[in-house]
Amino acid sequence: MFFKQRTPYLYLALPLLMMAIFFFMPFFMALGISAMDYGENLYAPKFTGLANYLALWHSGSFWQSLGNTFFFLFGVVPAMVCLPILLAIALNTDLKGISIFRSVIYLPVIISVVVVGITWKWLYQKDGILNYGFTLFGLEAPEALKSGWLLNPDVAIYAVMLVIVWKGLAYYMMMYLAHLQSLSRELYESADLDGAGWLERHWHVTLPHLRPTMVMVAIISTIGCLKIFAEIYVLTKGGPVGTTRTLVYFIYQRAFENLDLGIASAAGIVLMTILLVLSLIQLKYTGFGQTAENTKTLSLQEATQ
Repeated sequence: MFFKQRTPYLYLALPLLMMAIFFFMPFFMALGISAMDYGENLYAPKFTGLANYLALWHSGSFWQSLGNTFFFLFGVVPAMVCLPILLAIALNTDLKGISIFRSVIYLPVIISVVVVGITWKWLYQKDGILNYGFTLFGLEAPEALKSGWLLNPDVAIYAVMLVIVWKGLAYYMMMYLAHLQSLSRELYESADLDGAGWLERHWHVTLPHLRPTMVMVAIISTIGCLKIFAEIYVLTKGGPVGTTRTLVYFIYQRAFENLDLGIASAAGIVLMTILLVLSLIQLKYTGFGQTAENTKTLSLQEATQ
């Protein structure tokens, strides 16, 4: 009986140990580093308390990076939630060779971010294919794009967004497609008998069925947008004039280019806090907490019986 009661803790021991090593220890180390000043001597930092956080508060580049991060968030996440649904509906057929087409569509997901970034960087150049495409239709490239898409402060962030959406589109499409294939065809047939058109069928049948997947996609893509780094590093390195620098890239620059570990750690703590708040919102509005509470209540009822 003694060992039986402690069996669950044995199963939890390894995950808790892994969390302690790879989450709690780095977190407390970063928290300690964020209270130190490495500006004068990298090997003998001085304790400054909350000075690094106050420096972030008064840092224009930090606020610009944070603003760019949320701009990515509000620009990319809606596209990641909505566009893959249309693609999944189009591929949810039994046409001959459709599996091959699905594999081709999924190729951008498995291609390295570095390869994707270098390819799109070439496409965005002033003499790249995109600007050359204007001449094929007898048009002249807009003045803002003649010097290159990634060199214009007003265009660069949208160009990077396009790359992120292009690369991640098929990943979320597969999630929707897997859920769509569990949807009974009888529901569509009933909608047809009621005289529903194409739009009404998908509005009243497909979207309600995909709602849990839409929530999951929104959560995953939100966390992904807050951690964007590789695309920025390959395409723009945060430029021009910081218009594409995200919070993660700001941390990278401070830590590895400026060797300002205190400021970088403080910014990392801020990023972790934002992720924590979004995770708590997720637990509140996705029904996870209610499910856990219902399970607990059911267990108590079974125990009393």
